[in-house]
Amino acid sequence: MHRVFAFALLAALLILAPREAAAQSVPSTCIAVAENLPQTLRATYVFLDAKAPIRLAQRGRDEVRITYVHHSTYLIESPNGVTAATDYSGFAGPTVPDVATMNRAHTTHFTEFPDPAIDHVLKGWNPQGGPARHALTVDDMYVRNVPTDIRSIGRGLEPDGNSIFIFEVAGLCIGHLGHLHHRLTDEDYAQIGRLDILMVPVDGGYTLSQEGMGEIAKRLRSSIVLPMHRFRGPIDRFLDRLPDFAVDRRAENSFTVSLRTLPSRPTVIVLAGV
Repeated sequence: MHRVFAFALLAALLILAPREAAAQSVPSTCIAVAENLPQTLRATYVFLDAKAPIRLAQRGRDEVRITYVHHSTYLIESPNGVTAATDYSGFAGPTVPDVATMNRAHTTHFTEFPDPAIDHVLKGWNPQGGPARHALTVDDMYVRNVPTDIRSIGRGLEPDGNSIFIFEVAGLCIGHLGHLHHRLTDEDYAQIGRLDILMVPVDGGYTLSQEGMGEIAKRLRSSIVLPMHRFRGPIDRFLDRLPDFAVDRRAENSFTVSLRTLPSRPTVIVLAGV
């Protein structure tokens, strides 16, 4: 029931917003509700109207659709139809997304020629140097980033070369780790806040080790973990790192989820695809 209150809070902030980028960013509910950081991610919620989430659910306004496209690209669709493609490399299925986030480790995570029909292309790095900073509201979706470092051939870690993108929609906090190369710091966890759904690379070689990724998944205690960088063998070895998580293998490449339907036990959902 505690998730109901978080949903009500986000509904009050976003559900009536216009379908355009806001001039000022909406405060993050995923950070606002997290307390006792960085040691725990227990949450407290502002009580508004306990019946509001029920009314929104009856109108079909509380469900988010997530589709696995390929490699590290997931398509997130909000209740109002706003779509965001993660680590967009030029292909997001038949949909031209409203928002495309990118990271630059490899060309499978970005493109120099994004579809001009995409309204908002968010790079996880800053071409002018320093960290990228994004805080974008499009209708009922809020997108922000937490910069991390990235490996650079022959030069160790390059500061701020990657971003963890966080999508706040319908009360859900959805995080995509991008091409993460190092363990997260307490400051990183504090900036991330709560994540109900975590998209995590599990290859164990091109990105952070599977042990390291497993530690992140355990510490965040996300209700749903969605693997990417799956390949064939690594995903099973990653699952071995999470013995306390349930595993749900599905024949479909997409599913709908809301605060009401999050699993009570942390679950790795493996969608169809390669």
